[in-house]
Amino acid sequence: MNKITLIFEFALILFFMFIYSVNSFPQTSTELVLQNASVTAIKSEQGYIWIATYGQGIYRYSKKDGTWLNFSTSNNALDNDLFSCIAVSEDYVWAGSIEGLFTYDKKRNSWKKRKFAVGGEMGNWIRSLCYDSKTNTLWIGRFKNLTKLDVKKQRFTEFDLTKNNDPKTNTIKAIELDGDSLVWFGSESGVHIFNKMLKDSSGAWTFINNKKGFNSDGDAVSISDFLFDGKNVWIATDEFITQQQPEFNVGGIYKFNRKLDWDRISKQDGLPGNGVYCLEKTGNIIWAAVYAFDKRNKKEYGKGFVLIDRITKKIFTVDLNQTSITSAQVQSLFFDGIYMWVGTDKGLHKVKITNDLAVWTGKKQIKSKRN
Repeated sequence: MNKITLIFEFALILFFMFIYSVNSFPQTSTELVLQNASVTAIKSEQGYIWIATYGQGIYRYSKKDGTWLNFSTSNNALDNDLFSCIAVSEDYVWAGSIEGLFTYDKKRNSWKKRKFAVGGEMGNWIRSLCYDSKTNTLWIGRFKNLTKLDVKKQRFTEFDLTKNNDPKTNTIKAIELDGDSLVWFGSESGVHIFNKMLKDSSGAWTFINNKKGFNSDGDAVSISDFLFDGKNVWIATDEFITQQQPEFNVGGIYKFNRKLDWDRISKQDGLPGNGVYCLEKTGNIIWAAVYAFDKRNKKEYGKGFVLIDRITKKIFTVDLNQTSITSAQVQSLFFDGIYMWVGTDKGLHKVKITNDLAVWTGKKQIKSKRN
């Protein structure tokens, strides 16, 4: 067999793998592993899954034997049960609440709480956490201000990200690492991008709001999550509209090509609602947790999640064995390479992805996306 024939056959295999990955969607089986808990955030470490809940404290799940460890007021491990975010490193677990930052020292098997002086009472509402293992840094998104923790030195640095005298630009809701150099911060009124390679100089920060991007949709844009997909950034946004302000936060998912194109996916394209809590990825599939907002009673209604082909943007639903996920408020998604962990307001589901190609490409992606 000559070299040209080998190249041709290899190209043909890649072509069919591509066609398969685009047109086939993961088959699933679902298991409810934690009942009656409002799961707000999910992270993993070697052998364990860490879960933040709003009402039952923090859980650690052992993937090896399926056992649970709970930290909460019920066992006097914590003095608070209401958590909205979590981050994990080799030595620590951090959890964010409305009462400040909780830190679990794994070696000492103990928790401590830190309150922040800047920002008053609302400055202690921790809304997002993101650990950067390459720099051993914890980013702390607060209702008022952003904080960077140098974990080794235990040194905290404050950032006031207010732009155009708009306090909502300084309310940090989402933080994600983008490759080795960038960190994205989602606020209630736009996106801040920080280039780590430029240190803390003025040129290290970029700000994008709905006046500079997002097709100028709505009166403002509130960010709930990011997902990075090569040259594209998928951005989940909140829906909040009223009869008096029908264009305040219009919601939807934006596919941004990092240049000029902002491609919006909304109810017109098949989403069951324009509000999006979070995003996750398996292979060529984007998972989006969706809600609808009732502008009359100003209430969110969970619509489960949908699957989006990242190439064609076609929207699909998935049969989950008649589980309650399809009508649930899905607040968190995490893919560990085999299972999609789906956290809802009523429990935690473990969804096994049985499409081999989706698992394989998902494992490649999980190494580069998050800790």
